Amino acid sequence: RPGVLKGEPYADPAGLRADLACIARGLGQAGDILGGSGALGRLVRAVDIFGFHLATIDLRQNSAVHERVVAELLAVAGVEADYLSLDEPARVALLRRELAGARPLASAFADYREETRSELAIVQAAAEAHARYGPACVRQYVVSMAKSVSDLLEVNLMLKEAGLYRAPRQGGPATVAVMAVPLFETIEDLEAAPAIMADWFALPEVAGIARTRGHQEVMIGYSDSNKDGGYLTSTWSLSVASAALAPVFEAAGVAMQLFHGRGGAVGRGGGSSFAAIRAQPPGTVQGRIRITEQGEVIAAKYGTRASAATNLEAMASATLLTSLEPPPLSPADTARFGAGMDALSARAFSAYRGLVYGGPDDGAGFRAFFRQMTPVAEIANLRIGSRPASRTKSDRIEDLRAIPWVFGWAQARVMLPGWYGVGQALGEADPGLLADMARGWPFFASMLANMEQVLAKSDMGIAGRYAALVEDRALREPTFERIRDGWRQAHDGLLAVTGQSRLLEHSPALDASIRLRLPYIEPLNLLQIELIKRRRAGETDERIGEGILLSINAIATALRNSG
Repeated sequence: RPGVLKGEPYADPAGLRADLACIARGLGQAGDILGGSGALGRLVRAVDIFGFHLATIDLRQNSAVHERVVAELLAVAGVEADYLSLDEPARVALLRRELAGARPLASAFADYREETRSELAIVQAAAEAHARYGPACVRQYVVSMAKSVSDLLEVNLMLKEAGLYRAPRQGGPATVAVMAVPLFETIEDLEAAPAIMADWFALPEVAGIARTRGHQEVMIGYSDSNKDGGYLTSTWSLSVASAALAPVFEAAGVAMQLFHGRGGAVGRGGGSSFAAIRAQPPGTVQGRIRITEQGEVIAAKYGTRASAATNLEAMASATLLTSLEPPPLSPADTARFGAGMDALSARAFSAYRGLVYGGPDDGAGFRAFFRQMTPVAEIANLRIGSRPASRTKSDRIEDLRAIPWVFGWAQARVMLPGWYGVGQALGEADPGLLADMARGWPFFASMLANMEQVLAKSDMGIAGRYAALVEDRALREPTFERIRDGWRQAHDGLLAVTGQSRLLEHSPALDASIRLRLPYIEPLNLLQIELIKRRRAGETDERIGEGILLSINAIATALRNSG
């Protein structure tokens, strides 16, 4: 409008905050206002927390996609005709050479595949967001299925094409606006994680970047490691990998920030966040931790101001306690309990793999059993997830995404990813050692508590009705019998270790909460089974599909941490 002065936009949030602080000092209330009181104080706090970007987001992509994109960039630019055929040392050497110079690889006039164009557009969009909202809007690029140093260097090469990675200048270190974060997911990848990070920090340019930034993040995956090795082995492997990473970071002089990719279900790392943080190995928190919250857990924990404050305070206090308190175990108990967990993990892993991936058909029968017993096919067809149920067109369990794997078992009231294999392991262990571990080791106590909750929500009677959906009786009966026997072993083993006469005897509030909901869940399960039968029999009434969807949502809501 005429007479209205038009000001220049702030270059960054720091400029706005400086002016707000100036106003506070002019009012003579700088201490109170900058401490958060009053409308101006709340605005200052909002600028401190949200800047101009509001929420920080991560980029995430599978390492195999990066390999293909980088291979095409190098081939089209005439640098390397067959990057995918190179071994790891050759890849690392080539990528480091390209990252050492400022020359871009991509050309606006080249004819790239759609995948390459899409990935380049994403990093370019991140660069544009940095320019408009500030660098805090996108700070991490998570590399799924990270298996090597080259997987991380490939991300930096792609970032370089958008100006988010800049080669060293005048003897200074390279600068990277977005951190490449490896995600170690499978049991094998978790075991390899310390060696990969040691090789990563051994690169001088990487070590310089990490020290300048102050920390390096590593994401560890609960879902795929569980699907790969079962509950006990996954939980223990994550703990062992975390502990093994700590000295690698200490030797590099870089602070470690573990990013725990937890889901809502126990089979995907769910459970008490406070207990989970307190159970972390000594030296792995050090004032820094990052945790995902997903699905129905968000509404349960952060749906109201009061619940959000309570949960955030619990995580903050757990982080402080874990960082400051001495280790909970003596060196002797650390060695004794660690050896005990190694033995338990080996037995649980063998039992779990034998059920899910074993047999003369390499698990083909179990795959058919799972897909017919659970509503996983209906979940996929109803498209209620953010991503396809499977990563590929294969029906292998390895290619199935972890969410439908866990969610399908929860709907059928089996909860198999949260307990199978543990009973077999507990049954062969020294009872005295198990009792000592349960009393004196937060890690083991937390693991048992989460499993106990899952066992309490499962119901083998209702699960048997879902098993009746499996057409082949010769497949159905022995497979379900193994599952039922495994549940009994887990149930009895847990009660023996904890000294209880029934599940959740020592947790009456949780016991009452679950028991109050069960009478409402059981009719929903029976209704869902009937609707699934009709749909699979060929009935096309759209109300059947709507009913299945409603029953899925209702059961998930009642179980609370089911996916």
